[in-house]
Amino acid sequence: MEAMRGGKFLQKFRLYETRSKFYLVGRDKSRTLWRVLKIDRLESTDLGIQEDPTSYTENECQELLWRIHEGNRLTGGLKFVTKCYGIIGFMKFLGPYYMVIITRRRKVGTICGHDIYSIGKSEMIAIPCPIVCPNVANSRDENRYKRLLCSVDLTKDFFFSYSYNIMRSLQKNINDKNTGHVVYETMFVWNEFLTRAMRNHLKNTDWTVALVHGFFKQSKLSVSGKDFWLTLIARRSRHFAGTRFMKRGVNEKGRVANDVETEQIVFEDTPDDIPSQITSVVQHRGSIPLVWFQETSRLNIRPEITLKSDVDYKATRLHFENLVLRYGNPIVILNLIKTREKKPRESLLRAEFAKAIHYINKGLPDDKRLKFLHMDLSKLSRRKGANVLGLLNKVASDVLELTDLLHCEITTSSKPLDASSGQGPCDIKINDDFCAATMVPLLLQKGVLRTNCIDCLDRTNVAQFAYGLAALGRQLHVLKLTEEPKIDLHDPLADDLMDFYERMGDTLAIQYGGSAAHNKIFCEQRGQWKAATQSQEFLRTLQRYYNNAYTDPEKQDAINVFLGHFQPQQGKPPLWKLDSDQHYNIGRQGTLSEETGSRFIKRSLSDGNILCENSAPVSDRNVGENNTASELLPVQQLDDIREPTDSAPEIYMCETNPCPRKFL
Repeated sequence: MEAMRGGKFLQKFRLYETRSKFYLVGRDKSRTLWRVLKIDRLESTDLGIQEDPTSYTENECQELLWRIHEGNRLTGGLKFVTKCYGIIGFMKFLGPYYMVIITRRRKVGTICGHDIYSIGKSEMIAIPCPIVCPNVANSRDENRYKRLLCSVDLTKDFFFSYSYNIMRSLQKNINDKNTGHVVYETMFVWNEFLTRAMRNHLKNTDWTVALVHGFFKQSKLSVSGKDFWLTLIARRSRHFAGTRFMKRGVNEKGRVANDVETEQIVFEDTPDDIPSQITSVVQHRGSIPLVWFQETSRLNIRPEITLKSDVDYKATRLHFENLVLRYGNPIVILNLIKTREKKPRESLLRAEFAKAIHYINKGLPDDKRLKFLHMDLSKLSRRKGANVLGLLNKVASDVLELTDLLHCEITTSSKPLDASSGQGPCDIKINDDFCAATMVPLLLQKGVLRTNCIDCLDRTNVAQFAYGLAALGRQLHVLKLTEEPKIDLHDPLADDLMDFYERMGDTLAIQYGGSAAHNKIFCEQRGQWKAATQSQEFLRTLQRYYNNAYTDPEKQDAINVFLGHFQPQQGKPPLWKLDSDQHYNIGRQGTLSEETGSRFIKRSLSDGNILCENSAPVSDRNVGENNTASELLPVQQLDDIREPTDSAPEIYMCETNPCPRKFL
């Protein structure tokens, strides 16, 4: 959400309705700023939104709502619908528009005084008044699309913040603060499509939240009697997103499947919650950036790999150019796939990947060449007496010497928040009114470690843990919490970090692969019973196979609808009658355009500065102003005005199949 007057943010909302309009009333945490948004309910298929430019006090807003109630008394007055915590977005299938809102939230952590939330409950509300709702609103296809959208469980693995750019790394946020601008970037904002029409029309992000999909965990740990906070964040890219066998390799734009950015943030615990220093390190995982795929098979648990030729490795080159833009140089590639097999599968990709890197490096100066490391992790783990984690930790330490990490000193200087100053967000917040400190970078991360195996799940997660452990040692050392920059694999702190990465690995594996991760190496490190480990690994293999073969196609359909890769149209084939390739291609034929480059815009908090994306759907769908004059001011407590009426909106609970019901 964009910074409002005085650096404040709308965080709590109340939705009211009359027969002709929805009124969304938003306020900041301290109840000093109140705003009103109007949504037209007499448009059957278009979206009409008007933002009242006035900032109200609580009493003024009470009076405004009371006047609206009095002015609409003949048609039932103003009625309370629900409390909510932000708009996820608007969706249109074949009939009316629907508004998706957060009706319950959970605080999952805090970064520099900025609260991070997950979704506890969401609801989908039909916008038009029932008397003008088109007949297609209750058609079989419309209801199937609604069920498909609601199958994306927003209560799992989505998180957001009102005041912190959680979709960007700490280092990028600090760079933004120093320049006063940010690169227009929506890579990790999964509801970018759902909020696009509203953002383009209002030219702000005050009412919407930016949902990041992936993993978030924060806990207080201890070392040498000193407490510190460890935060692990995984951000999954919305580009080329999908399930294991539906999305493989790289597309023509250089975007890879299963693209995930992982950030590890560490800072000391202090009584006033204002640490003197903070550190962060970022690493990356993503599918092997070649043009390859596997067809889902119900008969073969390991389908054949098909590798397509890519002239001059154009897509591969685009992928690495994008990584350089995101992280700088050097780009270090840790490739963990098999080198030799009786029947070549992974090894085909290993040889071609090495050729691609060699070809690309020929055209690069020495200091910008890709650094390619290969380690057959499967072979190493079968070798008797091999210390796989020890070897990975050594590689990780060497890479860390190349890339370094972010280390910031925090200077305390309490000052009022002021959005009009153009200085961007507050680094450390005391409350909604005061900024406690600013960050001064002492070290910056340069470049990134990119890790992959065949699925970028199981082996990749083990390697990412090894890098995280090497980084944690350095992070604690620069924070002066430890005397040595290394943590032994048998240290209790290593077990704590392993739990973080194991949970992250399981979460990311379920999202992409359909089962929890294979954690054989972690289990061996803990000394768990081998037979139990083998049984668990076998069951997870079966679960992954079943989901890949039977449930992933519908899961991919849901992702394509949610991300806007497929947009239903009257008279065109429905999504479920197309194959997976057509899903993606048809959604691109004039109905959706993505960012073609970077540009600079005024900072807009929480929504990653995704203000105005120039795309066809906005003009096509007439997201225009409501020409009705703005009704005047303030409120009585209207929560108890709930008698049923023909204007009552249909509300769909997105935790289950949508069952239309009257709410008021």
